Amino acid sequence: MAAALHTLPYAAVADWTAGLTEPTIVVAEDDESIRDLIAGKLEGAGFRAITAGDGSTALDLVHTVHPDMVILDVAMPVLDGLSVCYELHSSALTAQIPVLMLSGRDRQVDIDLGRTVGADDYLVKPFSPPELLARVRSLLYRGEALAA
Repeated sequence: MAAALHTLPYAAVADWTAGLTEPTIVVAEDDESIRDLIAGKLEGAGFRAITAGDGSTALDLVHTVHPDMVILDVAMPVLDGLSVCYELHSSALTAQIPVLMLSGRDRQVDIDLGRTVGADDYLVKPFSPPELLARVRSLLYRGEALAA
């Protein structure tokens, strides 16, 4: 009986702390310096960043890791970010994952295309790291509010 009393509080603590893990974000960017910059800024802000250099690898990671969010460069080898975003939002298993598109393409038609394939936000390069983090937090918070 005494053992049961001691395990109950630990189980309750374990359940409570399960929600405190840092959000996982898959970052898909073919430019290694930009990819490292994004991952470093995310990790410095308390997120867990998992990186990919192309869209196909990013899609595999999403299905393996089940991240809280995905950041996609539009122009990548193997599978571009627009195609990855479309695939994510075409599946019930991944449709709710927020997607932030990154691109050097700043024309309205490009931004509209990103939104059409399912991007939740679109950030034009070059971007400021504080702006990136603000948008990441906004998308993650919005996802939590919708799930509640």
